[in-house]
Amino acid sequence: MDHAPRAPWRDFPDAVLLAPEAATLSHPKYPAAKSGDAEAAAELAHALVHEAGLAEIRELVGEGGTRPAVVSVQAYERDGYNAIPAALGHLVSEHLGTLLDTKIVQTNIVGHTGADGYGRLARQATFAGEVTPDGTYIMVDDFIGQGGTLANLRGWVERHRGTVICAVGLTGKPYSAKLNPTKEQLHELREKHGPDFEDWWSQLFGHTFDCLTQSEARYLARSPDVDTIRNRLAAAMRQGNRRGHPRSPGAQG
Repeated sequence: MDHAPRAPWRDFPDAVLLAPEAATLSHPKYPAAKSGDAEAAAELAHALVHEAGLAEIRELVGEGGTRPAVVSVQAYERDGYNAIPAALGHLVSEHLGTLLDTKIVQTNIVGHTGADGYGRLARQATFAGEVTPDGTYIMVDDFIGQGGTLANLRGWVERHRGTVICAVGLTGKPYSAKLNPTKEQLHELREKHGPDFEDWWSQLFGHTFDCLTQSEARYLARSPDVDTIRNRLAAAMRQGNRRGHPRSPGAQG
């Protein structure tokens, strides 16, 4: 299988979550925005994003220097094109007075909405598109769950000599904002499942455990054993293959 590039998290900051999950999911514009209505997505973003969250982004960006480009996760999902990340990216870039990058796009359909943790781990997002060498970026997505999509977007940018300085989600679980796994979590994961499992994981996904998100590392550490992980991942991959998709983002006219 093709490996989506990733990079160790180093001192990457916690993601900024701009709105509570309950308020986002219950908003009347949410279903239409999730299904591709750009106008509904813009209304949703403007209704839920407040000054406190924008100030948090400004603090991470810092004063002076080159303004980072904003890159949003552009993806098709089960119900169609998800317009929320693009609308949120536009709002953030407009607020910061910086470029909204539309050259980097997701190239597959992963079907994460409603998926369990194994499904999210098995069906990973891949990206393509021009990265500005030595450019800086802010990643934007509508929902941060395990954080794997953002990890792979960051991996693409950093593989091509860009730097991601922070991540922003419209909403998500508060614990999912912590993308960088702790040393204690990685030690627990390695101790529980043994070194052979990390070798197997690296061959399957192309990266070691220090490139996992904190939520991914936690999920794997809480899995009962290696056989369970392997079997559940294989089942999720087969399900994704059976489901099939008649189109991909890169094939849209």
